[in-house]
Amino acid sequence: MRTSRFLLILLALILGMALVACGGTATEEPASSTTDQTAEEAAPAATTAPAEEAAPAATTAPSTSSSSKVQIRWFVGLGTGTNPEQIAVQEEVVKDFNDSQDKIELVLEIVPYDAARDTLATQIASGNGPDIIGPVGWGGSNAFYGQWLDIGPLIESSGFDTSIFDPALIEFYQTEEGQVGLPFAVFPGAMYFVPSMFDESGLAYPPQVYGEKYELDGEMVDWNWDTVTEVAKRLTIDVNGNNATEEGFDATQIVQLGYSPQWQHPNSTATFYGGAAKIYEGEAKGSYISAIPDSWKEAWRWWHEGMWGEQPFIASGPLAGSPEFGGGNVFNSGKAAMGLTQTWYTCCLGEFRDAGNEFQLGIQPAMANGVVQGRIDADTFRIWKGTQNPNEAFTVLAYLITTGGDKLLPIYGAMPAIADKTEAFFEVKSNDYPFVTPESWDVFVQGLAYPDTPSAEQYLPNWNEAFARIQTFGDLLQNTKDLDFDAEFQKLQDDLTVIYNK
Repeated sequence: MRTSRFLLILLALILGMALVACGGTATEEPASSTTDQTAEEAAPAATTAPAEEAAPAATTAPSTSSSSKVQIRWFVGLGTGTNPEQIAVQEEVVKDFNDSQDKIELVLEIVPYDAARDTLATQIASGNGPDIIGPVGWGGSNAFYGQWLDIGPLIESSGFDTSIFDPALIEFYQTEEGQVGLPFAVFPGAMYFVPSMFDESGLAYPPQVYGEKYELDGEMVDWNWDTVTEVAKRLTIDVNGNNATEEGFDATQIVQLGYSPQWQHPNSTATFYGGAAKIYEGEAKGSYISAIPDSWKEAWRWWHEGMWGEQPFIASGPLAGSPEFGGGNVFNSGKAAMGLTQTWYTCCLGEFRDAGNEFQLGIQPAMANGVVQGRIDADTFRIWKGTQNPNEAFTVLAYLITTGGDKLLPIYGAMPAIADKTEAFFEVKSNDYPFVTPESWDVFVQGLAYPDTPSAEQYLPNWNEAFARIQTFGDLLQNTKDLDFDAEFQKLQDDLTVIYNK
């Protein structure tokens, strides 16, 4: 899906928010792309590597200390953490930890991002893997599926207080491998919206507290996808001032859109609309089958209809890719009234703000059954299951996500998973966007209770190729008006079953 142009967009995204939170692959990109993937997972996965292959040199070499302390290696490079400013703070955190006690020596091992997967794969294959890896998102972790320690027993034996997190975030890290992590850096979703566009159309703003109703035509209705669709149509305006529900609306001359699934992978769009779901079945190669649920199928059908139907309200691929609509960054262009995306998108609204535009934040819509299905992109630290010192490794992990996190999270540009520690994060964001109200920022805090479990970036057999095939299907939807949707969906299911069993 990605041409050089979009890779540049993604790289700009990473540099702007200094984070890596999502999964990705490398495929051909259409005229526009809606994806929440960042450069962390743009490189091919390296799940195995020959043990005799020489690993690239680490930026910070492991210590050769002869101390009686237990040495714990912290591997950085699968995600964010490799720029000079981040390295300096990480070294400071290591020193803080080492000075705080006399039983463990924490050693920082930094590998350039481009070499990190191969390096880690080589170390693991040779039995010399690091104890702790991170920060890393779901995509980077999926490249090493099966290598993560179940830390559930360590949480219990250590007495670590998990009540500092929303319970839903604890469950977020429960997979077939066990409790593979604890919440650390999170990027919950919200509905970004432009108040002035709602004012011009005489529409109420999206609610800002989960459970609140929305006023439409004098009635209080649920803030669900049916409501969002109707509101978005009324907010989609053509060159003559007609909205998409009015007679004479010209779909070829749209100047304002009602809704944008801003930089969302098809899996994310399906999760928001149809709910989190495991999308394959089987236990081993040869038995896997694609099992995308009907709710995802209908989500993608809704998405296609929203782009190409008689009353469109979402930018098609060609429209979204045009310079007038931001070359893919549609909401930032100032021509979309709503955009559903994650916290990290606050990295990329400089042009929007500098043009005199303002946005606020509303809650994520509910599904047809009334349940809110959110999306959280997230980075954390994981423990390699081959560690020889699991108790000490967990002691370090607990430090990094709590005390150490106070210094690490700002340099990672990430929202703390501990709700009590979010104030400093939003102070920085308020400097960037002084017009955003405290009620808006609180929508993100509320969003911590609505992760997607399993993640939209969940593990899939032959993950890179499978994720790329789904994105290809998404590209087809964005760029093809007259589409045999049912046939293409079945082809996707069939192709994924083949890919899973390769």
